[in-house]
Amino acid sequence: MGALFRRPQGVYTVARGMTSELGPLRAGSTSDPIRCAILISGSGSGMQAMVTHQQTHLECGHRTMVVISDQPDASGLAKAERLGIPTRLIALPEETDRSTRRLQHEQQIQLLLEEHEVELILLSGYMRLVSPEFVDRWTQRVINIHPSLLPMFPGAHAHRDVLAAGVEVSGCTVHYVDAGMDSGEILGQRRVPVFTDDDESSLAERVKIEEHQLYPEVIDRIAM
Repeated sequence: MGALFRRPQGVYTVARGMTSELGPLRAGSTSDPIRCAILISGSGSGMQAMVTHQQTHLECGHRTMVVISDQPDASGLAKAERLGIPTRLIALPEETDRSTRRLQHEQQIQLLLEEHEVELILLSGYMRLVSPEFVDRWTQRVINIHPSLLPMFPGAHAHRDVLAAGVEVSGCTVHYVDAGMDSGEILGQRRVPVFTDDDESSLAERVKIEEHQLYPEVIDRIAM
């Protein structure tokens, strides 16, 4: 494994969002933080970094109210519980029609978001594409982190694609979620080098270090 890139370069923009149904996102405060939900599908390392940031920075203007997973074996659920965060498994319904299955799944998620009075949705290793209807309902209130320097290398196999392309720099991107594939407005990026001896695992670990710093920083700015 190559050495860690110790001086990451950060690029940030902050655009306060308007939503079609919810209105403008208010400013959070320590006494009345923005209420977040984090959606995960796997280990939840990014979720853990976000919640730890929220719990250890007294000035933080956002809090996680619930962690939701679509996968019953997602180990991130146990991590969230150890951090004192309510969790919920919402598995895909057993429907043969793909569109109906996704609609029913998102309806269940929506009810849970309303129950917890969620204002901002953070995707962190969530491996499902959300529908255009869900995006419209939560316009610029759904945020994702992706392990490449978008718009390059979107999709589920970013590290593999980076290595196949032979580029010398990769990184991570925080962006608003829209109806496309990793195509929403970019809010922040960090860069890391790609070394000649990298494989997907070593590159992923190096990028993950930057992800765990970048995501909370961007949400801090959005919540201001």
